[in-house]
Amino acid sequence: MRSEFAPVRAVMFDLDGTLLDSAPDIACAANRMLAELGLPQRDPAMIATFVGKGIAKLVQRSLAGCIDGVADAGLVERALPLFERFYEEESGRRTRTYPGVVEGLTMLAGSELPLACVTNKSERFTHALLAATDIARFFRLVVGGDTLSRRKPDPLPFLHACEHFGVAAREALVVGDSYNDVEGARAAGCPVVCVSYGYREGMPVDSLQSDAIVDSLEEAARLAIGTQAAREALT
Repeated sequence: MRSEFAPVRAVMFDLDGTLLDSAPDIACAANRMLAELGLPQRDPAMIATFVGKGIAKLVQRSLAGCIDGVADAGLVERALPLFERFYEEESGRRTRTYPGVVEGLTMLAGSELPLACVTNKSERFTHALLAATDIARFFRLVVGGDTLSRRKPDPLPFLHACEHFGVAAREALVVGDSYNDVEGARAAGCPVVCVSYGYREGMPVDSLQSDAIVDSLEEAARLAIGTQAAREALT
């Protein structure tokens, strides 16, 4: 972390690609949707690069077969309820926390820093996955892609969390894996670190220009707790 950052008083986490490896379930649901529509299956690794901008964008990308593709509006309208139905059936079957996630969250919980999950995934899927993977207990706030009028990379979700916790944006650390997290955090005025794994819509992690890159949530937790300790030493 750059030395000019204020001590951390809250931490906000992305979900897919940061806390949870959910791509296998997403890919399965997307391919079931494509099969129902009589369309060719997609490589699960390709579908993983489509994650990040919500269900509607994921469906459109899956239909088009590329990250910048545009699908027929009528086809998207037919596909969306299919994907949601299939994802509701598949979500959680293969999804797992990444190594170090529980350990990192446990460290932060012990430091009494308030934690939020800020994601572009719909709230109903988010709450179900956090519960299924036994990490819901760590979060005082969940902001989904349909919680507010705008989603990441808009800064609103991060600013909403900061207001909820009563902290300044510069005191709230964002931990994510993608452009959405970095761009939204920058616009909100929050420091941001990226995990070295995740999805990122095909972008290399060092191209995101986050304030730091960490290999695990344990490393992110050490950064956050270190800055909190610095604040306490000065008070």
